Amino acid sequence: MTSKTLIQPLDRVAIALMLLLSLLIGFIIFQGDVVSPRVRNFTWQNQQIGSDDIAFSLTFSRPMDTKSVEDNLKIEPPLAGKFSWAGRRMVYTLLTPAPYGTNYKVQLQQAKDKFAQNEGKNKVIRPFVGNFRTRDRVIIYIGANPEEQGQLILYNLTQEQKKVLTPKDLTVMDFKPFPDGEKILFSARTANNQDLLSAQLYTVTTGIAGESETKPEAAAKVDLILDNKDYQNLKFDLSPDGQTIVVQRGNKNNPGDFGLWYLPTTWDKSSPKPTPQRLKSQPGGDFMITPDSKAVAVAQGQGAAILPLQKDASKPLDFLPQFGLVQAFAKDGSQAAMVKFNTDYTRDLFLVTNQGVQKPLLKTTGSIINCQFDPASPTLYCLLTQLITQAEYVEQPYLVAIDLKTGQQRPLLVLPVDQRNVEMSLSPDGLGLLFDQVVPQADNTPAPANSLKTDDGEAIATSSLWLMPLLPIADAAVTTIKPEKLPLIGFHPRWLP
Repeated sequence: MTSKTLIQPLDRVAIALMLLLSLLIGFIIFQGDVVSPRVRNFTWQNQQIGSDDIAFSLTFSRPMDTKSVEDNLKIEPPLAGKFSWAGRRMVYTLLTPAPYGTNYKVQLQQAKDKFAQNEGKNKVIRPFVGNFRTRDRVIIYIGANPEEQGQLILYNLTQEQKKVLTPKDLTVMDFKPFPDGEKILFSARTANNQDLLSAQLYTVTTGIAGESETKPEAAAKVDLILDNKDYQNLKFDLSPDGQTIVVQRGNKNNPGDFGLWYLPTTWDKSSPKPTPQRLKSQPGGDFMITPDSKAVAVAQGQGAAILPLQKDASKPLDFLPQFGLVQAFAKDGSQAAMVKFNTDYTRDLFLVTNQGVQKPLLKTTGSIINCQFDPASPTLYCLLTQLITQAEYVEQPYLVAIDLKTGQQRPLLVLPVDQRNVEMSLSPDGLGLLFDQVVPQADNTPAPANSLKTDDGEAIATSSLWLMPLLPIADAAVTTIKPEKLPLIGFHPRWLP
């Protein structure tokens, strides 16, 4: 008996599919490489970026002719930058931070495949359009009019919107924004308490989204961070990464118990709230956390010490005996502006680098109030005073820009003689300088019991805020720029990062 092998229906389908796939593969081989080049990924697509975001990348589906990509990439409005490549990935690094409050469009057309010319073909990229935007231009200040006196105010310059962040029963004394802009760390006393040494530390939400994708907390949510039960909380600083607070504290019952303490800003919520830790070191004066957030620069004795942020900080990481104060750090930590106090009561400002260079920048008979490095160019902006009369010790405040490469100084603005409590803040994109003009109570006018006071203890009658646009120091038009008075009544202004 003979048997016949039958082809089952499933086998017929499998054979048909194999034949079809073979034909398709043969067709593709015959046609050659037909995959069109395109942009697979744009890292800033629909993102909001800040001054710390300095580079974006485009990843392509195929190796690209780099010159054709670089020649055809368009950014509107333009952003100067430089290209670098790693295989199919192109990185564009900005030369200066992107101006805040701006929408940007990235376009790429007519860029060519790397191997198209060798194959005698003209493969161009599929047209690409990407979008991103920068953060709004936002400032924070302390209100000085009767309705907002002592309260922390947020003003969005881009949208022209104002928010009152803190309640009336707290009088804000100082504050530092967190790097993501979602919270503000501030010191405050109760509104009916005139003791300037009774401050407690709080945080308050801004209602602004940071880098996280989650929806931000509602604005004006206040949390107590550090009380004043046993210690007075004096000056404080927030680390650049927003993870550590350093506070200068004094024991209420022992004046000799005075020094720096530190505590984290975040912790595992299932664990107890962390308590501040004492920084064991010699007593010091003014201080500032370093850009890497791992150490603190402290005026100590006849010099400036760099102390590690750990319990035992008795051994400084570095000590600079010739300088009495660190005025500012560059964002990358490569250089610092430091003050030298001279025996003839003058002050010298030096640029000190991590390579050991100590370059004198200026000398003044008055004070060096504040200096800030421009993130966009090698410029240092300083708020200084010059002594006018020795007999009455009258100081003239003024703003100056210093080119750190050439040492060239460009005076920006001379302020009124009676403005001894001016404060300034440089915008994160380096395009604006914010400062205040405090008007003290007249000598013959009694100040209200709950009036605001300057650092010198003068009662504040009112205060105005000013915004000065900035241009590169070499630009001749820089001397023609005039500050604009903002429609706000307040003092102690700072930009949100």
